[in-house]
Amino acid sequence: MLRVGTSGYSYAEWRGPFYPAGLPPRAMLPFYAQHFRAVEVNASYYRIPTPDQARRMAARAGGGLDFAIKAHRDLTHERERWADALPAFRAALTPFAEAGTLGAVLLQFPHAFHHTPENRDHLAALREALPGLPLVAEFRNRGWFNERTYALLRELRLGLCCVDAPPLPTLPPPVCLATSAVGYVRFHGRNAAAWWHHATAAERYTYAYRPEVRAPWVPRLRRLAAETERCYAFFNNHARGQAALDAKQLLALLQDST
Repeated sequence: MLRVGTSGYSYAEWRGPFYPAGLPPRAMLPFYAQHFRAVEVNASYYRIPTPDQARRMAARAGGGLDFAIKAHRDLTHERERWADALPAFRAALTPFAEAGTLGAVLLQFPHAFHHTPENRDHLAALREALPGLPLVAEFRNRGWFNERTYALLRELRLGLCCVDAPPLPTLPPPVCLATSAVGYVRFHGRNAAAWWHHATAAERYTYAYRPEVRAPWVPRLRRLAAETERCYAFFNNHARGQAALDAKQLLALLQDST
């Protein structure tokens, strides 16, 4: 099973490029669900939703979406309080799990999260604290991309988040492999000039995928989907609605290649 979507969906600037003009925020998710079968929720990184908020979100999708929920930053970035954030985060996941729509939980770690014994222990601690959940780890530092990491992820039953990103020295290479039952790919765009130097974070992800850049991912995604029980591909180049446009174009490519 391979499902394509976007990282986030509630963007005012998507009115016009993707959403109809004047569409109210509450209607965005139902409209989105008419076009895609999966969505990555990024708002949970900044603020953990209450179970009621999570339940309403799942209901608005009408059962047609798999949800990938990004872990709160206390679990991955500001880790001094990670244990304190766990109960609320687990409670937020419960409505999606009960509805059968929890596709994955994304643990996105910062570039400063290096391949060290302490950080490998943190991965193991998160797995122990979140048993049975479909966890996926995204490393922004190239140092994690080695056979030792892949073996650890398989041992912990953690998926590897494969990424398409600018070809900069310390960023992840375009590795695409399975380490758990969940395949996961994030398309960040290749705006190398703005990756480290930008006025706003949105500039980093301002990028439109050209056909010749998207096309090589089709066989990679098909292979990843064949090696996993479920596989997701999310576009994070959200500026000006480009993520939704690129996701639709990738879906068309995948359909054409069958």
